[in-house]
Amino acid sequence: MITHPSFDVRPWAVHESTLNPDALARTESLFALSNGHIGVRGNLDEGEPHGIPGTYLNSVHELRPLPYAEAGYGYPESGETIVNVTNGKLIRLLVDDEPLDIRYGVLRTHERTLDLRAGTLTRQLEWCSPAGNAVRVRSQRLVSFTQRAIMAIRYEVEPLDTTLRLVIQSELVANEPLPGGGGDPRTAAVLESPLLLEENASAPDGAVLVHVTKGSHLRVGAGMRHEVTGPGDVHVETDGGGDVARVTVTARVAPGERLTLVKYVGYGWSARRSRPAVHDQVVGALSAAATTGWDGLLAEQREYLDEFWSGADVEVEGDAEVQQAVRFALFHVLQAGARGECRPIPAKGLTGPGYDGHTFWDSEMFVLPVLTYTSPAAAADVLRWRHRTLPLAQRRAAQLGRQGAAFPWRTIAGRECSAYWPAGTAAFHINADIAHAVVRYLEATGDREFERETGFPLLVATARLWRDLGHHDVRGRFRIDGVTGPDEYSAVADNNVYTNLLARQNLNAAAELAVRHPDRARDLDVSVEEVAQWRDAAAAMYIPFDERLGVHPANEGFTDHAVWDFAATGAEDYPLLLHYPYFELYRKQVVKQADLVLAMHACPDAFTPEQKVRNFAYYEALTVRDSSLSACTQAVLAAEVGQLELAYDYLGEAALMDLNDLEHNTRDGVHIASLAGTWVALVSGLGGMRVRSGQLSFAPRLPSDLTRLCLRLRFLDRRLEVDIRAEEATYRLLDGEPLTVVHHGTTLRLGADPLTRPIPAMKAGPRPQQPPGRAPARRGAGD
Repeated sequence: MITHPSFDVRPWAVHESTLNPDALARTESLFALSNGHIGVRGNLDEGEPHGIPGTYLNSVHELRPLPYAEAGYGYPESGETIVNVTNGKLIRLLVDDEPLDIRYGVLRTHERTLDLRAGTLTRQLEWCSPAGNAVRVRSQRLVSFTQRAIMAIRYEVEPLDTTLRLVIQSELVANEPLPGGGGDPRTAAVLESPLLLEENASAPDGAVLVHVTKGSHLRVGAGMRHEVTGPGDVHVETDGGGDVARVTVTARVAPGERLTLVKYVGYGWSARRSRPAVHDQVVGALSAAATTGWDGLLAEQREYLDEFWSGADVEVEGDAEVQQAVRFALFHVLQAGARGECRPIPAKGLTGPGYDGHTFWDSEMFVLPVLTYTSPAAAADVLRWRHRTLPLAQRRAAQLGRQGAAFPWRTIAGRECSAYWPAGTAAFHINADIAHAVVRYLEATGDREFERETGFPLLVATARLWRDLGHHDVRGRFRIDGVTGPDEYSAVADNNVYTNLLARQNLNAAAELAVRHPDRARDLDVSVEEVAQWRDAAAAMYIPFDERLGVHPANEGFTDHAVWDFAATGAEDYPLLLHYPYFELYRKQVVKQADLVLAMHACPDAFTPEQKVRNFAYYEALTVRDSSLSACTQAVLAAEVGQLELAYDYLGEAALMDLNDLEHNTRDGVHIASLAGTWVALVSGLGGMRVRSGQLSFAPRLPSDLTRLCLRLRFLDRRLEVDIRAEEATYRLLDGEPLTVVHHGTTLRLGADPLTRPIPAMKAGPRPQQPPGRAPARRGAGD
């Protein structure tokens, strides 16, 4: 664990009281601002020093070759890497010709605050130059949720002791040099000067730069516009050339006076529009922002977030760190998807270059559950992006000799980008993950237009792959052989339980919608015979079970493998994938991330309560959590089987993944799925929330250290609140028509009045054991 001694624990903010230059890369990720369309890392205003400079536009990428020592049929030929686009954050300050640089002079104070209700990053510092001239600087920036093309900064300088000549330089800079990524294979490939200049146009109060990427041929426009206020004669000039545009503001300012710059930065990009069109798009966005004004943008931001929090907030009493962490997590999840608008949610959001900016299956299985119940329109947009990429997935399936669609394991624009074939070719579970997200969204919203136009085509294409990929064996069982499930320490195995269960759901859902929408079924050439085949395959789906051990093997034959020698594996040998060949991992019982356990969460009615207890204990002893995706899932099932203190321990790990940098790679961007997992661990874990047959169900229980957990969420155009105490839970319908929910098996009809019900006691068995040295850190005092 890497703690940050300068962070305060606050319920609605992340506050840094002093600057730690050695932690800059990490804090740049934590303090990143985004709206799902634009993402800017929390770099210092003056640009230097920095860890990783970063400004991103969702899906703006460059192509790069994927070399292979030995060629193979179906291997992807090129990969996609997120591009650091034109930096509009830069605001440099000269104090009587001395550049403000925290590495020189004396930095008296330095504070930064990420305000989770205002949606702003505020910075305040006092600095004394090497010549002895002291200034106070206050900056505040936002990436607008309401005007998706806009970032804005208010920058204010005040001399402290004597009249000073102040020079503010506001810049647009493209093709910034980037640091190397080190030896971590998950770190983004570094691209040198990926942008080719097409236009550098200056105006009296700003400028516009237009570039095009070299290989992917995406046109990117960035512009800036300024408002300046200050005492006396303030001089403003514009200059620049090549990849730089600059506005320089000069004034003499006395103590007690302030020089203030408001900078509006607009972005636009397109694969099709012309240079003039992109230029005009940026100019139009800047004009709208300037008309709104700084105060107007702040008010819009607060109003947007107030509406979000009214149906998404989670209150935690008894653990101030988890309270801060879950709101930090919800804020970053919202930032990742709010205005993506038919674009993906990358694994790091738009907070850093980690994983090359790719999206994975964890978007559908970890992030979309949060957005579905807190910001459903954002969840729908991600699934619409999957629908837009459906032709590419169908082409990939055809390349692999399969019917239907084969969605990519990792991608930006919809093409498979994984050079690792057991994942990029065999991890077909992504199809079922997408289908599962479609079913979840439809249950939570009842959105019939989405169902017909987006959901049904996705379910048909994915169902067709399962029917073609699997086969009925001599016993009549429907098998899906040679696939890779969510656990990356098992690969190309037969009948992965997670995959088969979600494929079964996929097939049944596609068949149901084909009957509900016969006209759309005809449009997609879905015949009665094909629907019957889907139902037959689902009914005969083989779900392996080890009668000898009384548990489900993650894959057929998994429980026959030798158990990994955990006793001989030292702490320095984790993560295992960086210290052992995959061959050794694949043939042993060792689990990187919860796989069978995730199946029990995703398909809860496919297992008996007794099976859940036995399965959970069995896989606890094998799971090493070399993935940030694991802890939240283990928290959910720990809570369900009554291991509340263990669930609380796993909750703490998921919640503090980035704030405490548990995986030592937050520098490359926050872990959006693990952040989402904080909500999942609280709501689905301790809150016991499930959706069964379209009905919300809760089975809440709290560990001894938490005195209260209050959940707000959205479901079928309602807002509801579940207020959980140690011995009872109260359900409130905040708005909308009456709603039926289930509390520990008892049906409740929510109307105008809140309903309170007792929480039944549950006796759990012994606490399961984890591999030596891989138990989660104890969070609470109880057990």
